[in-house]
Amino acid sequence: MLFSGGQDSTVCLAHALATYSHVETVGFDYGQTHRIELDCRLDVLAQFRTAFPDWASKLGDDHILALPALAEIGGTALTGDGEIRVLENGLPSTFVPGRNLLFLTYAAAIGYRRGLSVLIGGMCETDYSGYPDCRRDTLDHLAQAISAGMDAPLEIETPLMYLDKAATWAMSEILGGETLVELIREATHSCYRGDRTTRHEWGYGCNDCPACELRSKGYEKWIKPEI
Repeated sequence: MLFSGGQDSTVCLAHALATYSHVETVGFDYGQTHRIELDCRLDVLAQFRTAFPDWASKLGDDHILALPALAEIGGTALTGDGEIRVLENGLPSTFVPGRNLLFLTYAAAIGYRRGLSVLIGGMCETDYSGYPDCRRDTLDHLAQAISAGMDAPLEIETPLMYLDKAATWAMSEILGGETLVELIREATHSCYRGDRTTRHEWGYGCNDCPACELRSKGYEKWIKPEI
């Protein structure tokens, strides 16, 4: 389970624990400017074990891998001080080229060694920032390539692929009730600027970056569906 400690990966973790008998998590330190997510993810995992005892027994090892080369390559607002804006190619400056491709490949290597054949990620092509490595077509091709390269069948599961953020909030309530919703609001981190100084109704963040905008608008639509 690719687990960043954000809203989407937390909902996917709940889905994984409700679906499978054994789940291991993996996070990545790639020099991200919002590195605070690495601390938040540990808090979220600890709260899962306490708040959901039926799931706790299914939650296995957590892995953290360092991928400093992504920051060394540079050229993105998520690994430097660049402005968050739309580039000439139509993609946001927060796009880190190859990030999800590397994340999934490394996760597959861990899974191969540990006898795990399903990778789960929070990628979505409905409400998202336009990242090409979040598209289902991209992930289908990647799954084929990894399966061929490791000579072992591999599945990349994306529970949120066709959901908007309002539906993602609704899914969290279905999976874990108000307990999970509150955990997401209080403990998870999605803000690209790493801002945890301001608590909004939907959680912590700058309320200005693309990630906060998606999260806040989805929350508002979920609690007030007539809007």
